[in-house]
Amino acid sequence: QVQLVESGGGLVQAGGSLRLSCAASGRTFSNYAMGWFRQAPGKEREFVAAILWNSGSAYYAASVKGRFTISKDNAKNTVYLQMNSLKPEDTAVYYCGAAMMCVPDSLVVVAMYDSWGQGTQVTVSS
Repeated sequence: QVQLVESGGGLVQAGGSLRLSCAASGRTFSNYAMGWFRQAPGKEREFVAAILWNSGSAYYAASVKGRFTISKDNAKNTVYLQMNSLKPEDTAVYYCGAAMMCVPDSLVVVAMYDSWGQGTQVTVSS
């Protein structure tokens, strides 16, 4: 059974940085894609970034491209989301998800992910 545990959220001023971590366990992830999504109050969960575990190819939402970086540490089975130049509109609960390998266009689809972490709150003050 896949387990995902996020950490690293918190309160930061606009322009600041945070690094989120997602520790994965329960299976071999070489054929998986790992994604970060976020959900603000009253809004749907939206795609932020994803990375293919075997190739390291990364994909980003337009709203975060150039500010956020997704990466992985194979030895630690951990995926990171480095968030720089944070804006108040980045405030949300951030979730880590795992999906069996799929075409890149599908990485933005919530339903493609069959395992999720509990989420970590990110709050950006203006």
